[in-house]
Amino acid sequence: MMKKYIGTKLVQAIPAIRKGGKVYLPTDAIPRTMDKVEEGYKVIYEDGYESWSPKEVFEKAYKLADSFKDRLIIEQKDLAEKLSKLCAFVDSPKFEETVKDVHQRDLLVMQRFHMGEYLNILNQRIQSLE
Repeated sequence: MMKKYIGTKLVQAIPAIRKGGKVYLPTDAIPRTMDKVEEGYKVIYEDGYESWSPKEVFEKAYKLADSFKDRLIIEQKDLAEKLSKLCAFVDSPKFEETVKDVHQRDLLVMQRFHMGEYLNILNQRIQSLE
């Protein structure tokens, strides 16, 4: 049975198009042909490997992390999403049904509180950079 994995990669990318199987950067002359134009990104991995990624796939997988503020915003959005899911779970009737151990329930409630505090700090840090 196959298992699930989550990975994180740091890449460099530039918006580009692919036409007739060839990747063109915004500064390139693009030949006029009947070939379909695909929007996407030219991607360069840490080891120098270059590839093409369709726009929707790339933008779903990667977030702009060019500056310190960009990285804080990514952290803020990820935390806000996790906190939202945790709050929905803890506030649902399924919480006590699923988490039978009282100590585990208490820990999840504490986790929710501290995640909220952490999110508040991230919000203040981002606001102070504006």
